[in-house]
Amino acid sequence: METILKGEPKFRLKQVKKEIFGSLIEDWAQATSLPLELRNKLNEELPLKINAEIFVSKDAKSAKALIVLKDGLKIESVLMRYDKRNTVCVSSQVGCALGCKFCITGKMGFKRNLETSEIIEQVLLFARFLKKEGQKVANIVFMGMGEPFLNYENVMDAVRVFNGKDEFNIGARHVSVSTAGIVEGIEKMAEEKLQTNLAISLHAPNNDLRSKIMPINKKYPIETVLRAVDEFVKKTNRQVMFEYLMLQGVNDSNKCAEELAELMRGHLYFVNLILYNPTGIFDPPPRARVEKFKEILKKRGVGVGERYSFGKEIKAACGQLATKN
Repeated sequence: METILKGEPKFRLKQVKKEIFGSLIEDWAQATSLPLELRNKLNEELPLKINAEIFVSKDAKSAKALIVLKDGLKIESVLMRYDKRNTVCVSSQVGCALGCKFCITGKMGFKRNLETSEIIEQVLLFARFLKKEGQKVANIVFMGMGEPFLNYENVMDAVRVFNGKDEFNIGARHVSVSTAGIVEGIEKMAEEKLQTNLAISLHAPNNDLRSKIMPINKKYPIETVLRAVDEFVKKTNRQVMFEYLMLQGVNDSNKCAEELAELMRGHLYFVNLILYNPTGIFDPPPRARVEKFKEILKKRGVGVGERYSFGKEIKAACGQLATKN
């Protein structure tokens, strides 16, 4: 944008950003506040079309986008629609190198990091989609394809655009970055002048079990991750969320709940239980098992919630569409 607008009056950049992020135009021809010659130039050098297909669930509470990038690779984003807010789950990489056993994206292997613009366009796509209903994106979570902290600089640049007053103007506290436990990324984020939320993909209460389902645990065991998290809390005074994907017969026992409670107790931590979206690898536990697990955590004084399960019929689990296609 800045390169194209060299030689234009200074106010043009603000005008252009307002058209993209405020008016949410999809073609520069719609930007009637700009001179015709500039609109033609922008359409040629900075086209706004996003090559994507959107799949909407039957209950309309979720939508999944399959986005084709300029090199033909594919990524996914998911819109989750709650009563009073719309959350977009974005990807940070094409594929993933971590190979978590429950994750379809891991089956793709790692292809490449996403550019900042490729992260931003995922939110832009759903912002345009929601505009037709008079709604907006309220929250952004980096919980899609890839490990955000292995693409740290581009992810943080995207967060600044989401937060920017002349761009999406979404408060930093409404943006969450989820990591499988890349300690260097946790340490860097603690130094950022942003109030972005940190989430840890934990999914097991001890090293033996976590290493079996998340190979990254061998490099960053639970105690190492927790030390980095405690430093993050000390520096930012922000609560950290621990995601716990419930897998039937793997990590859903009473013993696992007791161990998890011991890890979480007495800290500025919050546990978010997630019912696994079946992918043919694992199954989610029955409702009664989830309730018992939650009850044990609550009795031990652990802050705990449960994420509403979205979009089974649109294959909303990370990586299902991109691997299929």
